[in-house]
Amino acid sequence: MKEILEYLFQHKTLSQTEAKQTLMEIAHGEHNHYQVAAFLTAFLMRNITLEELKGFQEGLLELCLPVDLSDYQAIDVCGTGGDGKNTFNISTISSFVLAGAGIPVAKHGNYGVSSVAGSSSVLEFLGLQFTQKEDLLKKQLEEAHICFLHAPLFHSAMRFVAPIRKELGVKTFFNMLGPLVNPAQPSVQMVGVFSTELARMYQYIFQERKNMRYSIIHSLDGFDEISLTNEVKIYSQENEQNIDFQKYGLKKILPESIHGGDSIAEAAQIFLEVITGKGSEAQNQVVLANSAVAIQTYYPQKNFSEAFGMAEDSLFGLKAQDTFYTLKSIQ
Repeated sequence: MKEILEYLFQHKTLSQTEAKQTLMEIAHGEHNHYQVAAFLTAFLMRNITLEELKGFQEGLLELCLPVDLSDYQAIDVCGTGGDGKNTFNISTISSFVLAGAGIPVAKHGNYGVSSVAGSSSVLEFLGLQFTQKEDLLKKQLEEAHICFLHAPLFHSAMRFVAPIRKELGVKTFFNMLGPLVNPAQPSVQMVGVFSTELARMYQYIFQERKNMRYSIIHSLDGFDEISLTNEVKIYSQENEQNIDFQKYGLKKILPESIHGGDSIAEAAQIFLEVITGKGSEAQNQVVLANSAVAIQTYYPQKNFSEAFGMAEDSLFGLKAQDTFYTLKSIQ
């Protein structure tokens, strides 16, 4: 590791092979906490390269516990986090909205590291029991149309890194990797990212996968989701476009109206209010906008209005809520 660190401190970059090898050494506990912290910090000082990102992704996927959910053609709706905005759990609620609309979802998530409460933090607080058993995950998809893949259960090799990330408390390249290393490797994904540079890297990676359908989301004011606070850049397999959702009749909102709370308990309370149809207008509109684009990603033939209508029916018809409680009941 000493040689790698000196190399990085000279502002040099790693090849895909070097990145993969270093990550696997870290995962196997071959380097101490101080070395790993220095390694993570090196990537806070400059942008990660595509080759490095691909190498880290390849290493994590090789080490992870795989799960075969290909029969279900599920979508993952997931953000990188790391945007520093502390919004409520928009992509998590949107996942249940999609499931309530009958779309299979293999949601990948983790505890909050650079935010107050990640998807795992909230769902665990609300009583969801995580599993890595493939038969149980399939049962969840069949009965609730959604399963939750809690990252630490599938990426146990990262146990050496988790406490260091928590102590650092800032985004690292592991934020960038999260949506890329879903152990089910779904063929449909809607991903929110915190920068346009990262969005383009994701596009390169997704383009290399056969029959991949995707939407990569970045709000121009920095949110890793459709925040309705500004225009949104969306990359897909067809094109790249900026969208002002006011043209669809949605109101522009203030960032503070989608704040995620200051504790896991507050984040969980917001989750329950929104998923039970009692969210504020701003909260509802943001969830519905994200859900609609995710539905369009899954059903490219649907226009935004049709997809938005499906999302409204799921959220306000309490189908998303029912899906959440059904998932909780499957043990």
